[in-house]
Amino acid sequence: MIVFRYLTREILLTMLAVAGVLLLVIMGSRFIRYFGSAAQGEIPVSILGWLMLYHLPGFLELILPLAFFLAVLLAYGQLYLNSEITVLVACGMSPARLLQISLLPALIVAVTVALCSLWLTPAGALEQERLISEQQSQLDFSLLSPGRFQDFGEGRTAYTQAMNSAKTRMEGVFISERQKRSDGTPENVVTRAAGGYQTVDDETGSRFLVLTDGQRYSVDPGKHQAERLEFDTYAVRLSRAMDARDESDVEFASTRQLLQMDTAPAAAQLQWRISMPVMVLILVLIAQPLARTNPRQGRFAKLLPAIFLHIAYLSLLLAALDAIAKGTLSASTGMWPIHLVFLIIGLWLMRRSSLLGAR
Repeated sequence: MIVFRYLTREILLTMLAVAGVLLLVIMGSRFIRYFGSAAQGEIPVSILGWLMLYHLPGFLELILPLAFFLAVLLAYGQLYLNSEITVLVACGMSPARLLQISLLPALIVAVTVALCSLWLTPAGALEQERLISEQQSQLDFSLLSPGRFQDFGEGRTAYTQAMNSAKTRMEGVFISERQKRSDGTPENVVTRAAGGYQTVDDETGSRFLVLTDGQRYSVDPGKHQAERLEFDTYAVRLSRAMDARDESDVEFASTRQLLQMDTAPAAAQLQWRISMPVMVLILVLIAQPLARTNPRQGRFAKLLPAIFLHIAYLSLLLAALDAIAKGTLSASTGMWPIHLVFLIIGLWLMRRSSLLGAR
């Protein structure tokens, strides 16, 4: 039990460290993208946290198998480097027994990945899509602060003197835009209005800012003349309708719904979700024998080949996912031959490790 607790702790602590670094990098990159969209006025800052939270299960689904694979390599590599495995084998601890010890943390990780891939990831993707669709129908100028000139996106600067508590109507509106005429010549357009509110065209889905009681000035750079237009009501298009993703898409469907579907994309998505936890159990067979090193080789000697092996495994699964969805690969065959190939590689490496012993 002492050896079991020691090895399990080494693997899990190393996995948490690796997963933390990978998660920080991936989530940081995604957050920067969302923050850029928020800065351009495409999404409000208030939903950034929810968007990142809904992405988290999908990130963990991909990160945890790789993190566990690297954790076994690094943890056992350190044990080989310190000759601890040599001592354990000399005391009767065979490679097969070490594999049995490694399978418990592998099962824990596989269950966690299965929880993400079969339930949390599709649920998070669906909630994220609903949140974005909801925000697209809400006020873009809710991002504005009264009394400040702010970038409104698409070369537009906006100012509002006041806004009601619900942020649905503006008072004392000023908008400066950089546009091009039909002949391609640039023009600056300045619009002033007593008030404004947003509306959505039911037919096109485009959002418009409706201004009331104001003037619109069009100025050509370098010319001492301007066009002036007075209006009672004037609509400024904020954005065109974006193609909404169908919430019945297999990416958003629950695992139970996928089981009831009889389509190639549903079969591909179902096999992908099952493949993630299966991948964890097969990777432990590959990682343990690959971790065998000697002090001259160093702890990271086989890290690069192992990463290439993992990339090949994941790339083949992704290629099979696309092929099954398009119907070029039979769903009955599916991804199982890929798992079988890497299972055979793992068993061959374990057999080879057993024959080599502790040398």
